[in-house]
Amino acid sequence: MNCIFCAIISSNLPSSKVYEDNVCVAFMDIQPVNPGHVLVVPKNHVTDLSDLPSGTGMHLFQIAQQVAQKLPDSNLRCEGINLILAHGEAAGQEVFHVHLHIIPRYKGDGFGFKFGPNYRNLPQREELDTIAAQIKQQLEE
Repeated sequence: MNCIFCAIISSNLPSSKVYEDNVCVAFMDIQPVNPGHVLVVPKNHVTDLSDLPSGTGMHLFQIAQQVAQKLPDSNLRCEGINLILAHGEAAGQEVFHVHLHIIPRYKGDGFGFKFGPNYRNLPQREELDTIAAQIKQQLEE
């Protein structure tokens, strides 16, 4: 398997680690959005959210929360934080090993989300209710 994160976890590639335990490792992103951009990655190869055990997911988020809370105290410019996990190519996932981005943010940093042309067209409540019912049905199956 040619997984860059597995190579980092097995120490076959270098990384700048900020945290490690038996479930995950957190290290600096080599192409950061802003200084202090950290990735939290499960040690077991998990392609995407479909394969991610819920306990591992909870642990990744707990570690991300701990790291995120300390970023403002680390002498980095950090006025806010984005936590981002991309699931699938259409969502921007480029490395197919689950990873949670911790991105320090500040006003004017140039990073942001690009919304589609229909973003400002608010849906009717009926449409939201229909979609909610579809999702709820899937959760109950």
